[in-house]
Amino acid sequence: MTLDPPPAVLEVEELSLAIDTDEGRAGILDRASVKLAAGSIHGVVGESGCGKSTLLKAILGVLPKRSRILGGDIRLGQRSLLGLSPEAMQREVRGRAIGFIPQDPFQALNPVFRVDTQLMEPLAAHGFRPDDGLAPEDGGSMRGHLVSLLKAVQLPDAEQALRRYPHQFSGGQRQRLLIAAALACAPRIVLADEPTTALDVTTQLQILKLLHNLARQRRLSMIFVTHDFGVVAQLCDEVTVMYAGQTVESGPVRDVLDSPRHPYTRLLLACHPARQGELAGIPGSVPSALQPPSGCRFHPRCPQARLQCGAAPPSRVQVGAGREVACVLYGGAAE
Repeated sequence: MTLDPPPAVLEVEELSLAIDTDEGRAGILDRASVKLAAGSIHGVVGESGCGKSTLLKAILGVLPKRSRILGGDIRLGQRSLLGLSPEAMQREVRGRAIGFIPQDPFQALNPVFRVDTQLMEPLAAHGFRPDDGLAPEDGGSMRGHLVSLLKAVQLPDAEQALRRYPHQFSGGQRQRLLIAAALACAPRIVLADEPTTALDVTTQLQILKLLHNLARQRRLSMIFVTHDFGVVAQLCDEVTVMYAGQTVESGPVRDVLDSPRHPYTRLLLACHPARQGELAGIPGSVPSALQPPSGCRFHPRCPQARLQCGAAPPSRVQVGAGREVACVLYGGAAE
């Protein structure tokens, strides 16, 4: 008997997005799709410039003013986020339903305000509710809630830490503060935009373990953006591989790592130091978003490219339980 997959709590479906620039319209996302299952940590991986961070900004509704949604949808449960007003997104989604962990802990905190002032801001904006995941020792107070949060992210001397300024913390400690801020209003979904990139290897491992434990303890669903398959292997349950704004492959992490289907996924994995004795790379370069190739955007660099690869974007095809790949090698020609 085949078990039904967990329900999707957040789904990006065939999202196409462009930004109007002085040089022309840049196609940043082209039918990108990600499905986040309840209680799952879903990795989104790809080279720099593939649209990973833009995907998160689209979910949160914080895109540049000159951006244009050209097609597709973003659904939180059964509710489309694209039809919500900016006020509704701010009041009901950002911080309350979906938490966000930014990439750079050195830029995300305001240096002139104390930590308690900055962590209280989302609570004040959304209305502090004493039942928002508080531990008994919180005593129902906002400050008690913040102390519990800092303890949960393993910051020493939590009460004293609230009185300090950002410059008094290390990079890893600042990232823990940002994780606490993302969890302040007890969201069920967290978006993490490469939160370990600016950290040393030892601290990176500590943060990954912390995120994994918090996700399991609090039953969070998380999208984790990274360029590193090693991080995906350590943390994630599912993975989506993106190239130049397109979703090329998705599925359970172990299946994708052990048996990659898309040529880009195979080449990207071959570049990882753990799998390659010598330095390796992918021939060519990522195309410009101002003039992206037609069809599959990877075909100019693909060693298995066929004539039809440049004709039209391939549709996603199921190649196993919970696995999809967008490639004509698997019969995925667009209709």
